[in-house]
Amino acid sequence: MSFLMSRDYFREAVFKRDNHKCVICGHPAQDAHHIMERRLWPDGGYYLDNGASLCAEHHLEAEQTDITVEQIREYIGCKKVIPPHLYDDEVYDKWGNIILNNGKRIRGELFFDESVQKILSKKLHLFTNYVKYPRTYHLPWSENMNKDDRMIYIIDAFIGQEVVVTEKMDGENSTLYRDHVHARSVESKNHISRDWLKNYWSSIKEDIPEGWRICGENLWARHSIPYYSLQSYFLGFSVWNEKNECLSWDDTLEWFSMLGIISVPIIYIGIYDEKLIRGLYKEKDWKNKEGYVVRLADKFSYSSFKHNVGKFVRKNHIQTVKHWMHGLPIERNQLL
Repeated sequence: MSFLMSRDYFREAVFKRDNHKCVICGHPAQDAHHIMERRLWPDGGYYLDNGASLCAEHHLEAEQTDITVEQIREYIGCKKVIPPHLYDDEVYDKWGNIILNNGKRIRGELFFDESVQKILSKKLHLFTNYVKYPRTYHLPWSENMNKDDRMIYIIDAFIGQEVVVTEKMDGENSTLYRDHVHARSVESKNHISRDWLKNYWSSIKEDIPEGWRICGENLWARHSIPYYSLQSYFLGFSVWNEKNECLSWDDTLEWFSMLGIISVPIIYIGIYDEKLIRGLYKEKDWKNKEGYVVRLADKFSYSSFKHNVGKFVRKNHIQTVKHWMHGLPIERNQLL
């Protein structure tokens, strides 16, 4: 188990564990290096297993990601620890960018930071324009959390602000660009349930600005909740610009209108009111609904997503034992 330390104690503990020597070359250590960047962590990431003693030369190489986080962990023999909102099954560089199987990288939340752009200047050619949709944290009163889920414990970003509450649809999170379309994984493969969406995307892709993306639910296939009167098999919930910023809800709806995209059902728009929002869920009326999503109505950055978007999922909304894509016949939802 890893324990959070103070900043000063972190440096001392890392040097002591490594005998004040660079874990790579054995020369005197000069830096207690964060294996995963401290700004990715909500608490600073001062864990012993997230630290490595490095000389100046190897510290620079680690910062520039010429030495990978996996290599550093192997030198130390420490266990893997990552920021809580990242995914354990992904491979990341030091700055939280996902490394794909082909060596390309997906822009993470710190990619556009000026200091990160400078340190990675020789690696920028490795990055694609594609972005994995971030993990959505559960609201404190959400009823159905799995072991891999995370919860928002501090909702300060909502207080006093205008928010939008939309229905959480039981579909496949999908992202549309000018030149690509994918499910949550950027490397998602072909599947019959994605054919309709790809055809739909081909009719609007030329109108999506370069570097922008549209996110929404692909509802062609039934997952656990059946739909009998959908307005479309693709319902949008966000638009992101070339700076990896989520547009305000007003701007989002304007882009949806221009592109002919229907949004997910809107339940409430107004100043954040926890009592009111919690009261939106009425158990007897939600038998065919998964839950709802609360987002800040204003524009926000990719790095602040985990503070500005939260979800409520009702208990027992999953009625199937097997995954909808594996082991079950594929059923098509119905349009209105």
